[in-house]
Amino acid sequence: MESAISTRRAPGSIRLAALRRRPLKGWAAIGLAVMCVGALFGYLAFPTYPTYDSFYALLWGRDLLHLHLPDFRVYRGPTEHPLAIAFGALCSIFGDGGARLMVLGSIASFVAAVAGLYRLGRLCFGPVVGVLAALLLLSRFFVENLAAQGYLDISYIALIVWAIVLEVERPRRGAAVFLALAAAGLLRPDAWVLSGAYWLWCYPGAGNRTRLRNLALAAAAPVIWVALDGIVTGNPLYSLTATAGLAQELERTKGISAVVTSMWTFTERIDKLPVMLGALAGIPLAIWMAPRRAIVPLVSMILLYLVFLAEGAAGASVIDRYLLGAATVLLLFCAVFLGGWAMLERGSWARRVWIAGAVVLIGYGATSAATTLNLSSLRNTLAYHEEFHTGLAAALRDPRVAAEIRRCKLVSLPNNKLIPDARWILGSVGQHDIVARSQARADVGRGSHTLEHRIQAGSVAIYPLGSAIFFTAIVDVGDDARDQIPLRGFERIFTNRYYAVYGNC
Repeated sequence: MESAISTRRAPGSIRLAALRRRPLKGWAAIGLAVMCVGALFGYLAFPTYPTYDSFYALLWGRDLLHLHLPDFRVYRGPTEHPLAIAFGALCSIFGDGGARLMVLGSIASFVAAVAGLYRLGRLCFGPVVGVLAALLLLSRFFVENLAAQGYLDISYIALIVWAIVLEVERPRRGAAVFLALAAAGLLRPDAWVLSGAYWLWCYPGAGNRTRLRNLALAAAAPVIWVALDGIVTGNPLYSLTATAGLAQELERTKGISAVVTSMWTFTERIDKLPVMLGALAGIPLAIWMAPRRAIVPLVSMILLYLVFLAEGAAGASVIDRYLLGAATVLLLFCAVFLGGWAMLERGSWARRVWIAGAVVLIGYGATSAATTLNLSSLRNTLAYHEEFHTGLAAALRDPRVAAEIRRCKLVSLPNNKLIPDARWILGSVGQHDIVARSQARADVGRGSHTLEHRIQAGSVAIYPLGSAIFFTAIVDVGDDARDQIPLRGFERIFTNRYYAVYGNC
């Protein structure tokens, strides 16, 4: 009896042993469930609205839903993204709630990207690396902030990550990977290069029929994109030419040396310096420990960086968001440096040295985050994003303003930033009945006074106030503080915290 009692485990030990015996899939499912609950809580706690590109996807999707061709030739319009427009059409079915549904899609894509990075890390380097890779992405507040604002880029990186996962699971898998890359290619042309490279990778050993099928899948995204541009604008290359022209107008183009520098600064902005240093150390370690499993994510990341470099050198916009795909894959190699020691034999000196290096990097990263991270600033940004939209909705739906809009049938804003928001809120107002005063000023500089006369003849003018000025009115090259001065003959008919409305009908 004494022997039995002395060898009995304490209840805590029994519970710990049970937890350790839980299958890995079970833990992954629990982690995914917790992440989904957290994402849903964030979605409800910070009711943000889509950003500029996403709002246009909603508007163009709504046009298609009502059997009208969208107009891509809007003033400073964003590049159209076929998959985003299709999703926008789906969201617009839900009326005013469609805007919030667009944001939910982006948040769900972020959750998918985290889950995909975990699976990629586990497949390539083991569960410890998988968990660390997922935690690294979860702690990238730059990416989370974009997801909370409905940026299309989040869905793009989720598709890229899962395309890599599918290939790692089964080399030269074929159709499933091509489909994921094609979907990504309908959001950003960068994925076209990955599709082409993957077609070459699958070419050896495949039959002629399979090669042709793969070629059709690889070409699907650019063909659909070009066809949509051709149908809507009459110019199959409209997205390419219009994007390059707008990049020059907004001074977002850079020389080759500046593009190379931007690759470092943008990656640091997204991933932060400690993670970049960990990734630089993790890449050779990944090649040393598991060269075959490291090759697919490593080549994918290199290709994405090269595409960014080529696009920038060719005159496209050089924006930090365009590096999100490469920066996300880079997290995997930082996770290798932090947790790759788990692949070594227990008790070995190499394992102990590796763990010590990982601890040092974690300490550096924690210290850096403690001195630079400003969560209140992130919360304020999300709150402003919501308040600016709801404030504009309150202004435009005020009975006095609504009556004035019905009389004038023309609304002017300081620049292009609020045009898609206003179009979505007003719903029935035509696309060319909401204009930018900055466009009128630019037209005057080119000798045309048509838009200026339309605004002065009878319109409703919206003027951002307070902090909204620096988020929506004076943000780009070409924005002029004079467009914030009420026009002569206009009388104020409404004001709230963020907007004043004038009319002269």
